[in-house]
Amino acid sequence: MIEEKVSARLERWFRQDEPKTLGSLIMAFGEKAFAVVFIVLMSVPALPLPTGGVTHVLEIVTMLLSLELIVGRRTIWLPERWKRLEIGGSSGERFARSLIKRIRWVERFSHPRVRQVFGHRLSGVVFGLVVFALSLTAFLAPPFSGLDTLPALGVVVLALAVLVEDLALAVAGVVIGAIGVAAVFVLGSVVIRLLGKLF
Repeated sequence: MIEEKVSARLERWFRQDEPKTLGSLIMAFGEKAFAVVFIVLMSVPALPLPTGGVTHVLEIVTMLLSLELIVGRRTIWLPERWKRLEIGGSSGERFARSLIKRIRWVERFSHPRVRQVFGHRLSGVVFGLVVFALSLTAFLAPPFSGLDTLPALGVVVLALAVLVEDLALAVAGVVIGAIGVAAVFVLGSVVIRLLGKLF
């Protein structure tokens, strides 16, 4: 039996009549929820737009979930209040269309490669560590600089790689994220220096 694509499952979830909350997303995807939630949460900071720090809540939730992966949890635990966090906000439909379109584009080019790397406890720990590091970098990026884009995009690509079990895509996610980390530390220090001179 051919496994349903992530984009199709996500599209079906976005089209349901129930509220689009973090809790309902976790329920819909079960053991794959970590990767799916990382994609949904970090796709907003991954947009090439200066967010002014409004994405910090999403990055904090991502970091906390990555810590759960690091300690070996296979299913997501969140406080009830956080489970009620709405996904997409007022622009939910436009956000859903854009996200699914991008996931479909990636799915056209990716396929399972070196599948045996995925599914082990150690690979989950490594996944969690990388997601934590990239999310923390996005969180620490100077506001209104747009420097959180590449670390967040690295998380999104890596999470997609875990879902489709594609090692080449995982390596691409790590490389994108590493370039983002370097950009935050190099360009971020320049931005902070310039702001210091202006104020």
